[in-house]
Amino acid sequence: MQTIIGGASAGAPADVIKDTDTAHFMADVIEASRDQPVIVDFWAPWCGPCKQLTPIIEKVVLAAKGKVRLVKMNIDENPELAQQMRIQSIPAVYAFVGGRPVDGFMGALPESQIRQFVDNLLRAGGDDETRMIDEALVQAAEQLKTGDVRMAGGLYTQVLQADPSRTEALGGLAQVYVRMGDLEKAREVLAHAPDEVQNDPHLVQARTAIDLAEKAAGAGETAELEAKLDADPDDHATRLELAMALYADGDAKAAIDQLLIIVRRDRDWNEGAARTQLFEIFEALGPKDPVAQSGRRKLTSILFA
Repeated sequence: MQTIIGGASAGAPADVIKDTDTAHFMADVIEASRDQPVIVDFWAPWCGPCKQLTPIIEKVVLAAKGKVRLVKMNIDENPELAQQMRIQSIPAVYAFVGGRPVDGFMGALPESQIRQFVDNLLRAGGDDETRMIDEALVQAAEQLKTGDVRMAGGLYTQVLQADPSRTEALGGLAQVYVRMGDLEKAREVLAHAPDEVQNDPHLVQARTAIDLAEKAAGAGETAELEAKLDADPDDHATRLELAMALYADGDAKAAIDQLLIIVRRDRDWNEGAARTQLFEIFEALGPKDPVAQSGRRKLTSILFA
């Protein structure tokens, strides 16, 4: 398979993280940001949240391998510049591209949000590799949706080789193995994710897909289950099993329709088992999937009718 994504640079520049002051701010931030994005971390020794945030920003910036720089400024030692920048509270973080501020936030954020902040900054800064990775992720998602799991898997693998922190690629590759029926391999992919990103939506979606695949594997044959329902349309247990069999066959819409029938007839059956199963399917399909969106609307209509 042809490689479409370049590898990350071998190492970060020696000055990828540095301290600055008012006298050097123009060179270290404004001028430097004309070549590559610069993040400025305004902090002070007495600031507790600053001590939590700064190591996280440093970690994420170092992981970017020289594609973005971090400049730290002690506002106690440089009060004039802090006033010019209208810093009201700290920690305060500003991102500069092309000599001007383009984004920022105040307060301590978790690592996942810092990574997203940096990813957005790299896109704003016109980083070619980041743009190529984003395009590859879009293409991989389309291939997965159309059933070309081999192509999707190749693209997700290339993304992870270029940037192992992209949780969308981790979750996507796990979904590829789910489609291939290799649930053990799917779990192995997710096991490589760091603890701090375990609740990332892409990984949660993939874990839900694994759980659903396990349930669907135990479902019976659709023809046999449909015959049982013809004899007793109110056999909700059989209808639930039919929904899982349909999902296993790749027909998520039909599975959702069967579960909606149960909810419509008895929403509280088996402690709301049909609703629980619906939410799992919606989670596995993802919030942007048109089948999931349609199912959610139908469920809402039933519940609030």
